[in-house]
Amino acid sequence: MQKKLHIKKGDIVIVNSGNDKGKKGRVISINRDNHRAIVEGVNMISKHTKPNAKFPEGGIIKKEAAVHISNLNVVCPQTGKPTRVGRKKNDNGKLVRYSKKSDNKQEIK
Repeated sequence: MQKKLHIKKGDIVIVNSGNDKGKKGRVISINRDNHRAIVEGVNMISKHTKPNAKFPEGGIIKKEAAVHISNLNVVCPQTGKPTRVGRKKNDNGKLVRYSKKSDNKQEIK
């Protein structure tokens, strides 16, 4: 079984280090094997493509490349600042993620 990660698909995250430090974006996908995530608008690369059905003219396409998850922090929904993520059981006994920074320990959806 693979280790649980502190980010999920759909989370809003902020980049801690690298060329895109300080940028915010939504997580598009996660590669659990390599501990990498693709974030909207972060770590853009230029990909050269041949003409095909999707891009009849081919050329250079800008797209997001993967970022290591150690360089990402979840943004607290209440304060809008980066936070660490904890896990606790709610009233129904279900494990939920919560923001460690906010005062009322708000649940992260």
